[in-house]
Amino acid sequence: MSSFAIPPTGASPSLKPFVVNIAEARVSELHQLVKLSKIGIPTYENQQADGRFGISRDWLMDAKSEWEKFDWRESEKYINTFPHFTAPVPDEKSGNADGVFNLHFVALFSKRANAIPIVFLHGWPGSFLEFLPMLEVVRGQYSEETLPYHVIVPSLPGFVFSDAPPADRGFGAEDVARIVNAGVKLLGLEAYMVQGGDIGSRVARISAVKYPEVKAAHLNFCMIPPPPSHPTSSTPSPEEQAGLARLAQFQSSGSAYMQEHATRPATIGLCLSSSPLALLAWIGEKFLAWSDTPPSLPTILEAVSLYYLTDTFPRSIFTYREPGIAGDPAWFIAKPVGFSWFPKEVAPVPRAWVESTGRVVWWRAHDRGGHFAALERPGVVWGDVEGFVGEVWKGE
Repeated sequence: MSSFAIPPTGASPSLKPFVVNIAEARVSELHQLVKLSKIGIPTYENQQADGRFGISRDWLMDAKSEWEKFDWRESEKYINTFPHFTAPVPDEKSGNADGVFNLHFVALFSKRANAIPIVFLHGWPGSFLEFLPMLEVVRGQYSEETLPYHVIVPSLPGFVFSDAPPADRGFGAEDVARIVNAGVKLLGLEAYMVQGGDIGSRVARISAVKYPEVKAAHLNFCMIPPPPSHPTSSTPSPEEQAGLARLAQFQSSGSAYMQEHATRPATIGLCLSSSPLALLAWIGEKFLAWSDTPPSLPTILEAVSLYYLTDTFPRSIFTYREPGIAGDPAWFIAKPVGFSWFPKEVAPVPRAWVESTGRVVWWRAHDRGGHFAALERPGVVWGDVEGFVGEVWKGE
C-alpha cells in the first residue's frame, strides 16, 4: 500500500481502500452544461466588483471560461495521492437497507503504536479538499514511521463520497457525530481528539460532549450571540472589536444564504442541482467573501466540481435547519478546548465569548486568515493543532 495508508492495528477488516474516479459520463455532462450555460444580463448590482451585492458578472464570466478548460482528471490524480478509505458504519437509525452507513475518509496513518488520533471535521461549502494542503504539510514534515499522529479527515455524512442522509426522515448534526464516532471506532481507536470549523465545529462540540472517546477539541469557529454575562475585565481588544464589526456586517448583509438553507432547503437544493454555473455563483461567492486571501480560481472550480459531480449540495445543508448550540449550557465542553482565532473569519468573536462555551485551556490569535483556515493557512492550522495536542494529550 502507499505511504501512510496502513490502518492502525485493530482496525476492522471491513475498511476498504477507495479511489476517486468519477464516471466519464458525469464529467462530460459537467463540461457540456458549463459550456452551454447562459450568464445573466448586466445589471447595476452584478457589475459591482466589491462583493457588496454578491458575485460579480465579470468574475462569473471569467470563471466560466476557465471552467470550460478545467481538467477534472488532473484533480483526481492529485486527490488520489492521498490514502482514501470507506468504512461501513453499522447504524440502524440512518443506514441503508442493510443497516450500514458508508463513511468516506482521507487519512495519513502512522506506524507508531502510540500515535495520537486527530479527526478533522470540515464544514460547508467545504469537504476533505480543504484539508489537503494541510495533509501536504504533514507528509512533508514526517514519514509514516515518525508521524506522531493518525490524521483522519472524514467526508461528513451528506458530503461527496459519504452516504446521503436518509430520504424518509430527518437527520441532523447529532446523527453526523454518532456516525463519525462509530467510524473512528472501526479503526480500532478508543481515544481521539477532534478539530473543526464551521459545521465541523458543531459536530466537534457534540462529539466532545457526548462521547467519552473524544478527549479534547480544537476549534476555529464559534458562532454565538453575546453571552448573558461575562467579566468586565473581558472588554474586547481592538482586534476583537474589529472582529465584532465583521460579524455584524456578515449578519446584516452576508447571511441571507443561511436563511434560505434553513427555511427552504428543498427549493435551493433543487435550483442549484440543475446548473453547475448557478452552483458556482452560490459557492464561489462564499470562498471570495469569507477568506482573508481568496483561494485561487482553480481551487474554487475544483471544490464546486466535486460538489456537482457528487450531488453534494442538496444533501449537505440539513444542519442549517437546526438552532445554534454553542451558547447552550447543555453543550458546554468540559474537556480541554483549544481555539485558533482568525481575523477574517465570518464570526471572529472575543475570547471571553468562546470561553463561555467550553473549558478553553489553549488559545492562539493570528493576524491573518479567514473562514477556510486550513485551506488559507495550512501550516498555521497544523502548527496550532500540534501545539494544542502537545499540551493536553496525556497518553489517553
